[in-house]
Amino acid sequence: MRIVIAGGHGQIALRLERLLAGRGDEVAGVIRKPGQAGALLAAGAEPVVCDLESATVEELVRHLEGADAAVFAAGAGPGSGIERKDTVDRAAASLFADAAEAAGVRRYVIVSSMGADREPPADTDPVFAAYLRAKGAADDDVRSRAGLDWTVLRPGRLTDDPGTGRVTLAESTGRGEVTRDDVAAVLAALLAEPDTAGRTLELIGGDIPVEQAVKTVAAG
Repeated sequence: MRIVIAGGHGQIALRLERLLAGRGDEVAGVIRKPGQAGALLAAGAEPVVCDLESATVEELVRHLEGADAAVFAAGAGPGSGIERKDTVDRAAASLFADAAEAAGVRRYVIVSSMGADREPPADTDPVFAAYLRAKGAADDDVRSRAGLDWTVLRPGRLTDDPGTGRVTLAESTGRGEVTRDDVAAVLAALLAEPDTAGRTLELIGGDIPVEQAVKTVAAG
């Protein structure tokens, strides 16, 4: 497969790029800064410099043409304000989906967040609340598109602990933690399992091997 990943320098994306390249897939990562290219090359991915906050659909289509799947793993990141939660976590996800449709790339996996399906509690930090709203709006937009075979993945609280290879993956899991290693492993497995299209899934650490967890969801 050829897979194009938006937010290619992110912590989950770099892990995913290594996994995909390791199994023989062709991977390209969309990055904002040329200085990030070395990390992608080291992960086995082709760096594509394109700022998702200023790019046009036509620019992105050129990068997506010929791809078998698109993954949106971009995010404004820690330290960014409310405005960039909207321009990256919502608007860039929609732009990338526009380009995927225009390029004929049906498979579209978006990394969301647990809690994006509801209005944040009143005492939520305003920036984090804006992040959750942006993620929820992006999910809704992607799920409304008949031209995409989408999967929405909503991990719990992310950690940098070593992956266990065992998870809980379901439409509703309850709150919990999950390692970035395991999120990347689940994304790789979802891309290889087309029957997970049309599903919105929560993900936390658990006891079920990743491949089995994805196959169970696909059969459900």
